[in-house]
Order: sequence, then C-alpha cells, then structure tokens
Amino acid sequence: MGVKTVLAPIPGTFYRSAAPDQPALKNEGDAVAKGDVIGIIEVMKTFTQIQAEEAGQLVRFLVDDEDAVMAGQPLYELGV
Repeated sequence: MGVKTVLAPIPGTFYRSAAPDQPALKNEGDAVAKGDVIGIIEVMKTFTQIQAEEAGQLVRFLVDDEDAVMAGQPLYELGV
C-alpha cells in the first residue's frame, strides 16, 4: 500500500467536524471512499469541503482541528 499526501486547496482554518458539537467526519484508520468529506476549510465564513479524490484508508492527519492552513500545505495522508 502506498501513501498519498493530500494538500490544502485553499488557505483558511481546517476543521475535522461539520460543527463544534458534532463528531469528526473521519478519524485516523477509517476507510475512505472517493467523494467522502474528510474535513472542512473555512475562510471568511465560507466553508469548503475537502473531499477524497480516491478511496483508501486515512493514515494520519498532518494538521490539528482548528489549525490555520495555507494553500498547498499537507493536510492528511491516505493509504491507497
């Protein structure tokens, strides 16, 4: 199994859940299907879903919940 590093498409704040009172969308070790929402990046009250471009297993997050991220910054690793 290879590991692919997925990068942030835009700058903003990375969230692992859809709302503060909800569980994480995905956790390390979870199976991921193409199109699954892995996290959300918010910038100026606009929320962009980060969707998996391919199926695999979420190996690990490279940023924490509520971290500020830059475009091109590694977000997570996906085992494919």
